[in-house]
Amino acid sequence: MGEAYSEDLRQRILRAVDKGLAVRQVAGLFEVSTSFIYKALIRRRTMGETGARGGRVAKKRVGHHEALLERVRLDPDITLSELQEWLFKTFGVSSSIGGLWNTFNKLGLSFKKNMLCRRTDAA
Repeated sequence: MGEAYSEDLRQRILRAVDKGLAVRQVAGLFEVSTSFIYKALIRRRTMGETGARGGRVAKKRVGHHEALLERVRLDPDITLSELQEWLFKTFGVSSSIGGLWNTFNKLGLSFKKNMLCRRTDAA
């Protein structure tokens, strides 16, 4: 995954659009995509934000690590989809499959299957 654009670059892009340059012109000038500029403009207009949002989503699961580990301990064959559903029903926390995967990866758990299609032991 790429890194977020710097705050300085974001501000220069938005200033250029505010001065009347076309979005396509600004995209070519600063070597960014037009979709990035449109999304930045929409976020600024609707939420008043212009900065990057890195790390925001992962914080939703931080308080639930122990519960997730316990759930996997009780049912080692549970899938990430089932965990996603359980997390929402139990705590009202929505999470992507990729987000759950990253959480378990950071916690040292593996969801890989062995050759007989059974889950391998946790790390």
